[in-house]
This record gives sequence, C-alpha cells and structure tokens, in this order.
Amino acid sequence: MVELKVRRFGNSLGVVLPKEVIARLNTEDGAALYLTEEPEGGYRLVPFDPAFEEKMAMAEDIMQRYRDTLHVLAK
Repeated sequence: MVELKVRRFGNSLGVVLPKEVIARLNTEDGAALYLTEEPEGGYRLVPFDPAFEEKMAMAEDIMQRYRDTLHVLAK
C-alpha cells in the first residue's frame, strides 16, 4: 500500500505519485490516467481507458467469428 497526501494546486486538489507508482503504471508527465469506481466502493487507477478495452475485446470477438468473411471483403 502507498499512502498519498492530498495537496492544493492552485484552486484544485491533487496527489503526487511516487516514482515507484509512476514506473508501475508505466506513465509519464502529461499522460492520462483513469480513475474508475469499483463495485465494492473503492477506486482503481489505471493507465488505459477501461471502456476502450471492452470495445476492443468485442471487436476482436467479431473479427474472430467473421475472419473468413472479412478476408473475402478485404480483397
């Protein structure tokens, strides 16, 4: 567990992420992070858009099922 402190940045509040958290998230200055609410009431911070991941999984399923059709259409 990593303890973060809330700090004032101008008129906003924010947290500073330690180097080890930044490395683990594989992120950098200016990159987007996504905070999602978990069903059990907590939060999850991830370096990718979870909605995009779901859409890509659906697209991969469609491409798998219609592989032959898509191959013919690509000609």
